[in-house]
Amino acid sequence: MPIFLWGVLPYVVALTLVAGTIWRYRYDQFGWTTRSSQLYESRLLRIASPMFHYGLFVVLMGHLMGLLIPKAWTDLVVSQETYHLVALGFGTLAGIATLLGIGLLIYRRRTTGPVFLATTRNDKLMYVVLVSAIVFGMIATLTGSHTPSGAEHNYRETVSVWFRSLIVFQPDVNAMAASTWQFQVHILVGLALFALVPFSRLVHAFTVPLHYLFRPYIVYRSRDPLPPTPSRGRVRGWDPVGTPDRDKGHR
Repeated sequence: MPIFLWGVLPYVVALTLVAGTIWRYRYDQFGWTTRSSQLYESRLLRIASPMFHYGLFVVLMGHLMGLLIPKAWTDLVVSQETYHLVALGFGTLAGIATLLGIGLLIYRRRTTGPVFLATTRNDKLMYVVLVSAIVFGMIATLTGSHTPSGAEHNYRETVSVWFRSLIVFQPDVNAMAASTWQFQVHILVGLALFALVPFSRLVHAFTVPLHYLFRPYIVYRSRDPLPPTPSRGRVRGWDPVGTPDRDKGHR
């Protein structure tokens, strides 16, 4: 079972993510959207959406730093205690913000009639998996630092080693198997979330409009000449059809 979970399943999910995204782009470009519901309700959305997206961005950056940067490198800059405190502080705050944001989004979707009617089964499944990934990530952060026997556990010596071994196609199954159950469950739910991305509204994450930062300015010009400025004593309004002034302008 460990060989399948930590040595085979990650590559199955990666293949599903890549192939599913390509399929979605080729055959469902009109469905490649967040299906925004801002027209139905915007007050809660203005609060919940930035809170969720900015919190999630910090969470993802923390994951990438913790998984890709070896522990030996960070030990040259800061101590393990300092790294753990900073990661725990920022990770907890970002996780709480992300959880509050998605909680408000779900509350808005459930209590706003038109938004709830536009919610599909796919959306409900996506919310369940996404919330589960965030919750188990918080549990792993807060309670996964010790094994059931009481020994200290550092995920950068287990989960991070396993993750980097997948990149070079030499999966270190034993490293991930030595991790705590909190991190193992978090990883499995995360894999399920990545497999779901191409078939849900989460696919819009691959279409961040970065080209907007580099495109030239759009210049707007009037196609018709501007009408003459009316005299000071004239009242603005539509000219009656057939007046001498109007006929004179067409001659």
